Formats: sequence, structure tokens, C-alpha cells
Amino acid sequence: MAQFSGHLDVLAIGDVVTDAFIKLFEEREHTYENEHGKWLAIPFGTKLPFADSIVLEGVGNAANAAVAFEKLGLQSGLVSNVGEDNWGLDIIKSLKDKGVDTRFVHVNRGKVSNYHYVLWYKDERTILIKHEEYDYHWPRFRDNDIPKWVYFSSISKNALDHYHDFVADWLDENPSVKLALQPGTYQLEAGIERLQRLYKRTEVFIVNREEAVQITGGNYDDLHDLFNRIHSHGPRIVIITDGPDGAYASDGDNRFKMPNYPDPGPPVERTGAGDSFASTLVAALIKGATLEAALLWAPINSMNVVQHVGAQGGLLSSTDIERLLQSAPEWYHPTRLN
Repeated sequence: MAQFSGHLDVLAIGDVVTDAFIKLFEEREHTYENEHGKWLAIPFGTKLPFADSIVLEGVGNAANAAVAFEKLGLQSGLVSNVGEDNWGLDIIKSLKDKGVDTRFVHVNRGKVSNYHYVLWYKDERTILIKHEEYDYHWPRFRDNDIPKWVYFSSISKNALDHYHDFVADWLDENPSVKLALQPGTYQLEAGIERLQRLYKRTEVFIVNREEAVQITGGNYDDLHDLFNRIHSHGPRIVIITDGPDGAYASDGDNRFKMPNYPDPGPPVERTGAGDSFASTLVAALIKGATLEAALLWAPINSMNVVQHVGAQGGLLSSTDIERLLQSAPEWYHPTRLN
């Protein structure tokens, strides 16, 4: 178990959870589509056998990023909340065992920890979520606790009223700290204006293409329009992921398209693909890579994560990524976006 003391490379901020994966039998359930989207159908009012179950502690966007940073050789910590229960103890232990500094994980007395149920069907999943209402507060830092970077991601809706302002105040007090922002559901719904202070401080901003349209009102088919709209609110580097079509990146002057790394086989389960891409790209930048070099790293970790169950089991070390990069096909490189 890791022992922690000061000087973090990166501090992740966001909710942490236990995920209980329930693997459904492919022949017993099915999916269908209508005008409202794609749906999972299971028999109602009966006892339903399932194929398997796996419980994974200490996951969630920020926690997944913190573990990825550690795997990539950075000293990482997590600011988060758990309840006063065995689930919370297991979450903290799981993160410590993976090298993550948990000094800033707050135990909320009389509360339970976040526990989600993941209905795993084929290579996709539907997650039943419930975010507990914690007393969100920003921790006190000693001078030697100040990280070089913070990575801010998904937190619950009840934290929107004040918590983001605490983070923005702290960033104003520590101008040397760089911010990577990967907004979660409620942060996206809050809109750019509500989180304007954070957008202005953001070094790296990561969303998928649909989210970029949601927050900007821009043209889905015009990536330059989406980039311009996001840059206008402050982020210096903007990453827009696009599922099977890869990802796009802009530093304001240079814009690139990056393909996905080829899969060695069909995905096992897709949880954490976005988190691994985002955190690996940020990790590469922290370690001194150019944007083009960082784009080479990120899809490799994402590829390997979906070959495993959950968001953390397939995370790679920097050595593993470099080895896979050496065997990449010739077409695997960023190209200029026209």
C-alpha cells in the first residue's frame, strides 16, 4: 500500500463509486430502436437469470483518471467523497492499492457511498446511477501539497451551487496550477456561462462531439465552428472525441484528426474508453509531449481498456504504450484537419 507525502503531479477531482457489473445472457435479452433512441429490453415481472457479476471499487471519471496517471508514472491524488460504510472503506483501499493519494477523499459521517449497477449486455452497458448528497467542501492544502495540474470531471448535481466556485477561487490563488476539464453530465447541463471561470482557466478541455454541440449550440458537421466556439470561452487546447471516427484536437493554431488504434479483437466492454483517452492525453502533456505526440498515446490506452471489464483493468504503463506504438500501422498518426 502506497505512502503519500506532498508534491503531486496531478490531482483529480470528482465523484467516486463502486460499480457492480451484471452480465446479461445475450440470448435472453435484446435491444431495439425507436424515435427516442436505443433501448434494452428484458422480461418484466419474473426472475431473470444472469451470466456473471463483477464488483469494481473506486471507479468514476476522476478516479479512473487518477489510476491512469499512476500507471503512466505520475504521482496522482483524488479529491472526492465517500460514505461512512464498508463500501467507502473498500473504495479508499482500492485506490491506495493502485498508488493513488487518498488524503483528500472525505468520509461523510452518516452517509452511504455511491454504488451503481451496470447492466452489461454484449459490449455495451446501461448504468443505474444514484449520486449521494454529500457535504462538498474544498480541502485545505499545505504549500507542499499543491499539484502541478488538476483534472476536474463529473460530480453530482447538488455540488453545482458552490463547489465549482471553490475550485475556481483556489485556482485563482494558485495561478501556476494547470487545469484539465472533462465535464460530466451535470456540468454540461449547467452550461458554459455558469462555469465560465473554470473555462477561462482551462488548459485542456475534453468532450465528445455531441457534448460539444450541446454546450455551444454549434454546427455538428462543422468541427472548426465547434472548436472556435469552445476556444472563445478560454480553453487553450480542445479535444473532441468522435467514437469510431477517432478524435480531433486544436490548440488554436493547429488542428488535427487522430484515428483510433486498431482493435486486436471485438471490444469486451466499453466502460472507461473516454476516461482513458482523456487522462492519457493529459498525462502525455504533463510529461512534456507535444499535442501531436499526446494524440498518439491516447487511443492506445483506450483500445486496451475496452478489451477488459471496467475502466481500470486494461490501463497501460507508458512502456506498454510505447511498445504498441512501435507496432502501429503506417496510417496511425495525426493529420491536419482541413
